[in-house]
Amino acid sequence: MTDVTRTPRPIPAPRSTSAPRSTPAPRPVPAPRPLPAPRRDTLRGTLHRAAARVDAATPGDRDRAVDALRAFAILGVVLGHWLVTALVADGGNLHAASPLQDMPWLAPVSWAFQTLAVFFLVGGHVATKGYVSARARGETYGQWLTTRLSRLFRPVLAVLGLWTVTAVLLLLTGAELATVHTLVKLALSPLWFLLVFAALTAATPLLTRLHPLWPLVVVLHVDLLRFGLGAPAWLGWINLAAGWLVPFTLGAAWTRGELDRRRAGWILLAGGTATTAALVAWAGYPASMVGVPGASVSNLNPPTLAAVAFGLAQCGLALLLRGPLRRAMRRPVAWAAVALVNLSAMTIFLWHQTALMATTAMGLLVGRLPGLHTLPDGLDWVGARLAWLPVFALALAGCWAAFHSCERGTGRSRSRVVRTHRSPGPPRTAGARHV
Repeated sequence: MTDVTRTPRPIPAPRSTSAPRSTPAPRPVPAPRPLPAPRRDTLRGTLHRAAARVDAATPGDRDRAVDALRAFAILGVVLGHWLVTALVADGGNLHAASPLQDMPWLAPVSWAFQTLAVFFLVGGHVATKGYVSARARGETYGQWLTTRLSRLFRPVLAVLGLWTVTAVLLLLTGAELATVHTLVKLALSPLWFLLVFAALTAATPLLTRLHPLWPLVVVLHVDLLRFGLGAPAWLGWINLAAGWLVPFTLGAAWTRGELDRRRAGWILLAGGTATTAALVAWAGYPASMVGVPGASVSNLNPPTLAAVAFGLAQCGLALLLRGPLRRAMRRPVAWAAVALVNLSAMTIFLWHQTALMATTAMGLLVGRLPGLHTLPDGLDWVGARLAWLPVFALALAGCWAAFHSCERGTGRSRSRVVRTHRSPGPPRTAGARHV
């Protein structure tokens, strides 16, 4: 046998437990991370957070559909005026014109943007509801009326003051009297609405139980006397009160709960639409729901039976939209936009014509611009005017920045669309504005 000798493996020394551990090498310090690039949605996020604050500050029992209808009515009037009012430059003069005069097929534009009936509907609802609440709080009629009228007429002083100075300066610098008259008439034309609205507001205690059929009957008889029996034209001015009293008393019926069922909205919409169509088709009423220069009859100045019937259809549609609007206004961004319009409703209404005229005047420094100074007699004018709408909106934003403080008021006269509420709760809600 062969003798194989194996070399034994060395036995490792036992690991000492008392020996000190070696200190690990220090880790390298990481380089500082680069700052993250700015997020593209920073502005969007800011807007969403602001909208969320407005939404959170809104009382839960507020009917947001009422504010949405008011906002749509105001914006409808503004867009309607911007679309159908033209200031034509003729040499050194400016005169008003309307595309509805040369393009009567544009009459449906007036159907979409003549929304005063909706404003009176909401006004009647808010006035009657507010009067009942004021009486329950122990306020007198005088206190309630003073508060409401101060909100209406406080912003008017700024408009009157500016245009008084402007008219004097234009006349002193040699402007034609006809041009000054055109500009001042356009600037102050919204005031007729305020006078009628103020008169109906003052009569609210008498109108809380008045049925809308009574003023509607008055409008019907006035038109029968004017157009059927040859009565004097001045008789039509009775409809300036009676015509707008119809939607205002509908608002009071809304407050009483008589229009809560959807059937009421459908009856008003269908009945008003059918009556308006019949009056235009067979009774000779104009198709346009706004005044047209040179027309023998205006549906709006003063209101005719056709305008009142059309307003009933609008009120019916508004009542039917209450549910969808309440659901839409649950979105904070949509509600914040509506709240902003309501907070500035009087400023927007009073200054939108001034914004139009300011843009027209500035444009004259460049030359005679299409859609701004040209005759509104073709589709090219319509396209150009649509392009001018953002410029008008920018000019209106400037007017808002300069004059919206006149609408806010102080103390008890502050608009209740925005109420400053200081609660003893957490600081997060202290001083939150209730919209």
